[in-house]
Amino acid sequence: MTLYYEQYGHGPEVVLVHGWGAHGGVWSDIARALSVDYHVTVPDLPGHGRSRDYLPTAYTPEMLAEGVRSGLTGPAVWIGWSMGGLVALAAAQRYPQEVKRLVLVDATPKYVQSADWPHAMSLTVLNQFARNLEQDYAGTLERFLTLQMAAGEDRTVLRRLRDAMFRYGEPSVEALQAGLRLLMEEDRRETLSGVATPSLVIHGGRDRLAPVAAGRYLARQLPQARLEIIPEAGHAPFLSHPEIFLDKLRGFIHEP
Repeated sequence: MTLYYEQYGHGPEVVLVHGWGAHGGVWSDIARALSVDYHVTVPDLPGHGRSRDYLPTAYTPEMLAEGVRSGLTGPAVWIGWSMGGLVALAAAQRYPQEVKRLVLVDATPKYVQSADWPHAMSLTVLNQFARNLEQDYAGTLERFLTLQMAAGEDRTVLRRLRDAMFRYGEPSVEALQAGLRLLMEEDRRETLSGVATPSLVIHGGRDRLAPVAAGRYLARQLPQARLEIIPEAGHAPFLSHPEIFLDKLRGFIHEP
């Protein structure tokens, strides 16, 4: 089985990669807006959404990038959100000629705190999520969704995130656990200087999962990157502030 994709519009290629626990539907409004000028590909990653029954032998950013790449017809602008940012980074590193531009949305090179990396979650928190998945599946996912909200953010964002997780059935436990292992193990800090692709880092200023300091770090370390912060947004600025998000995104993609 291959990944499920939805495709919209005509023009230069753009691909939108979702994060842990979600599916491509989380991008629906952004995909429709971009489809006016672009051919937009939106995959469901393995174990998520309509790719629920497909799980590759290795759940790594490189393997996920290879799966996404198989649905494209040529070089593309890769836009990755959260865990999808690691997938987009892997694509830019492995297939530099096929990634015309790179957009990282509330992404981070390392999701776990360490002595030299305070801009992340505690490993204890992620381990607890992994343990709780088997004991309280629905409650664990609900808590994860709540963490993506900034304090006081419109509850519509939470409803959209919930829909993006459960609309096509619950993501498989195996895929969620594999994704958590990926988040706990990945550290891309040493590889960022080798990414020559023009890059845009968009980050919510009130993100609780990937603090804005992680976005600033990405923008400093990527050789051709710029940073756009949406100050009042949490972890999903394309849902909470779609017009601002699209304005920043289009400005970057349309640049010569």
